[in-house]
Amino acid sequence: MTTKSENTLKIAQQAFEHFINGLETGNWQNFLDMLTDDFSFWFPMGKFHGLNVGKERAKEFFEYVSEAFKPGLKLTSVDNITSNEKTVIFEFRDEGKLLGEPYKNRVAVAFDVRENKICGYREYFGSDGKSY
Repeated sequence: MTTKSENTLKIAQQAFEHFINGLETGNWQNFLDMLTDDFSFWFPMGKFHGLNVGKERAKEFFEYVSEAFKPGLKLTSVDNITSNEKTVIFEFRDEGKLLGEPYKNRVAVAFDVRENKICGYREYFGSDGKSY
């Protein structure tokens, strides 16, 4: 029998795989398909700073991410995964180019899970090298 915590982790891991694919390729559709209609996300800076609500706003955000990080970000390591009954946090490192300049970062993203979908996302990051 699968516990609620195990199911939350399974759903979040699937979403994280789609998330990483979106970072690498710019194809966000599989990730967007896993979001609830009332999905909300929090981002720490820029034009999407603060709380954002709705799948359409999420689509705008992830398209913006793909534009800023052309030709895509490469995940270099997953450092930690922490989970409970409703939230899973992935700590990872990535690298690529931000607006054409070398970029390395440490990132933590939290996925909130409800009814086998992602209903919330929060991102936190700090530089792991020259990233501006």
